[in-house]
Amino acid sequence: MAPGPSVRAVILDDDRLILFRRTVPGRPLYWSAPGGHVEPGDATLEDTLRREMLEELGATVGGVTPLVTLSYPSGDGVKVQHVYGCRLLTMDLALRCGPEFRDPASGVYEVVRLPLAPEEIAGINLVPGELRDYLARTITDLPALIP
Repeated sequence: MAPGPSVRAVILDDDRLILFRRTVPGRPLYWSAPGGHVEPGDATLEDTLRREMLEELGATVGGVTPLVTLSYPSGDGVKVQHVYGCRLLTMDLALRCGPEFRDPASGVYEVVRLPLAPEEIAGINLVPGELRDYLARTITDLPALIP
């Protein structure tokens, strides 16, 4: 069965990109952008994105700008991720409430701010690779793409 759609946020905090550095038992270190799967109560993809930002970062973001839709093989189907750009308004990690923070098997979600430089993206294991490739091409353009 093909996985359902999901969203990812390319969040700018001034001149930095917010990502997770993920340490998961039994897996090599990797990085990811905040986001997650569409749930039945989400009326729109933007609603999904805003819910995920609260759950994963205790964050609110400003306007949401569609950037790219990525498709790649995953399990028995094709994974579709809608990537949006936004700017951070507030963040309080003490407010994180997603299910991943209650399960030790989910590992650690360390919030990291990276400079907007191609070499920063090229030097990390950002998954999915399609997002890494997109960001490597567009990282210096993000401030203009995300109002």
